[in-house]
Amino acid sequence: MQLSTAPTVARRRRGNPDSQGLLSVLSVCATLLQLCAGCPSECVCNSLEANCSGRSLVSVPALTSLPGGTHTLLLANNRLSSLPVSAFANLSTLETLDLSNNYLDNLPSRLFRELSNLNDLSLRNNSLTVLDRELFRGLTQLRRLDLSLNGLAAVPLGLLDELQGLTWLSLAGNRLHALERATFEPLVNLQHLELGMNPWECDCNLRDFKHWMEWLIYRGGNVDAVECTLPKDLRGRDIRGVPVEMFNYCLQLEDENGGGAGSTKGGSPPCFRGTATPSSEGAVVRTEAELPDCVKHRYRPVSVRRAIGTVVIAGVVCGIVCIMMVAAAAYGCIYASLMAKYQRELKKRQPLMGDAEAEADQEEKQISSVA
Repeated sequence: MQLSTAPTVARRRRGNPDSQGLLSVLSVCATLLQLCAGCPSECVCNSLEANCSGRSLVSVPALTSLPGGTHTLLLANNRLSSLPVSAFANLSTLETLDLSNNYLDNLPSRLFRELSNLNDLSLRNNSLTVLDRELFRGLTQLRRLDLSLNGLAAVPLGLLDELQGLTWLSLAGNRLHALERATFEPLVNLQHLELGMNPWECDCNLRDFKHWMEWLIYRGGNVDAVECTLPKDLRGRDIRGVPVEMFNYCLQLEDENGGGAGSTKGGSPPCFRGTATPSSEGAVVRTEAELPDCVKHRYRPVSVRRAIGTVVIAGVVCGIVCIMMVAAAAYGCIYASLMAKYQRELKKRQPLMGDAEAEADQEEKQISSVA
């Protein structure tokens, strides 16, 4: 009996590892089935990423069934032209969202309102021309924002107010010709800013933003080249290398326009968006709707030729004065040397003249004695 039972016990012991391996395989298969069941058919998913790129999608697939721990959603290289307001609902764990290389031309207000943990957003190479100022509300964790290669002509005031943690921003390859300093002042942690390939007009409208860029560079930030398109005198030059004195005429324009209605004291710009002005009924805050009336009283873009001409004329006058001073100094030196030479010759002649006078006196004495 003992001989017959020993092989059976040995076989049971050898069967335990096989059953454990089978259980592990079954658990992995169950996990994969769960992921596949929650992943849209147009995408490829794993525990952290949903890749829907390059699928020629014209609409966003159903994303509500994505695995709960999805951190990355890739929708690049598709044919998306619009997005519904609820496109990214219930995706609060999302940290990276890539919408680059699509045909998006209009994004609804607060499209990303539920993406509270998002830190990387790419809208590169789309057809965006206007951005709603409420678009990025709630994205307090955003660190990187790519808006390059679109058709943006302006960045609305208030768009970046809640992005205080942003460290990287690209606005390259748009249609920007001027930017408001107040729009970028909330970006206290910004370290890298790309502004190249835009038709910048280096006039008074860009002066305050130039000062902000200099402050950003001073505290260790990095800004790429901002080449001027207008005026022609500055075409191709980086505005960072244009002396601040070239913008002094802007202050004169502000003073001239400061006498009109709605101007402020001290020659400051006559109007600011988003600032309060006192009234009998309390403080009134100016909004975007009042901007056209406000712009009428602000300084108008003027060519910097006037400033360049002033610098050139001042340089010519200073040069002429310097030449005259050098000529006067040379004349003085020559005159002094001639006078010194004359004095030396005069001193040499004085002893000779004294001997001649003595001989003449002796002759007169002899004549008088003879007489």
